[in-house]
Amino acid sequence: MEPITAKGYTTFEVSDNVALYKVSFKNQYQMTVAGHLFIPKNLDQKTKHAALVVGHPMGAVKEQSADVYASNMAERGFVALAIDLSFWGESEGQPRNAVAPDIYAEDFSAAVDFLGTRPFVDRNRIGVIGVCGSGSFVVSAAKIDPRMKAIATVSMYDMGAASRNALHHSQTVEQRKKNQAEAAEQRYVEFAGGETKYTGGTVHQLDANTDPIQREFFAFYRTPRGEYTPKGDSPQLTTHPTLSSNPKFNNFYPFNDIETISPRPMLFITGDQAHSREFSEDAYKLAAEPKELFIIPNAGHVDLYDCTDLIPIERLEAFFKQHLK
Repeated sequence: MEPITAKGYTTFEVSDNVALYKVSFKNQYQMTVAGHLFIPKNLDQKTKHAALVVGHPMGAVKEQSADVYASNMAERGFVALAIDLSFWGESEGQPRNAVAPDIYAEDFSAAVDFLGTRPFVDRNRIGVIGVCGSGSFVVSAAKIDPRMKAIATVSMYDMGAASRNALHHSQTVEQRKKNQAEAAEQRYVEFAGGETKYTGGTVHQLDANTDPIQREFFAFYRTPRGEYTPKGDSPQLTTHPTLSSNPKFNNFYPFNDIETISPRPMLFITGDQAHSREFSEDAYKLAAEPKELFIIPNAGHVDLYDCTDLIPIERLEAFFKQHLK
């Protein structure tokens, strides 16, 4: 395995103390999952160490936020693997941008498979971090995969509740049914060979009527701060799932049985100004001990994607060092 240079990546930085490797592995469905593996250069690879899997926001790729967390945790001594979820980034899956929460959760277990078979990783000391939508995917994965020994989420979106109800339960059942009907009709179009249609995601331009949440996402995904398009992809499709697959989130209930993750510890991190704060609070209420809700002052949802002055790296370091002894 040869390290690669981090030059050309503008959305994250890699310390001189950390080596970056491009890796790939198969999930249980024999789909190739792509990742960036960060290893401290001073790591004694003849002994076994704690490791972390990091997942990106829904609709994003590993270069957008996940690599920020993985590189910073490697700087603090962890082996850290940031992955592209299936159907996104450099991972396999057709059609591109398909919604498949069960497969997303499987990708985290496949990442544990990969890490747990590295000679320098202690398979009994593997943790997971999920940012935004991946927060709900790591919870879903951890419920049935006890190899994930400690679970942290940051700016978590419960993608099921967000799809069914929208933020603050602002969507009615009738509106949900209308969206489902539109997506179902689109299946006929695509089955007959017609053009794939996309939905949701971040707007590509602002106007006087753009709401504050869209402006927040725009400032990340549509500016040099966070925009990143994998080779062969279209920037016009970044963050946009396929319309026909999007209702699959309506059947996704990641917080059901969340209490069964106990006694493995859970850490829910959110900003006090985050529009998504409700999801971390809901998960915290439902989870069993040990659990912690860690609220960052003066932080919004997207702030915790990449603002290292606000991201509580020290708290994450302490959490995983305590629970992955």
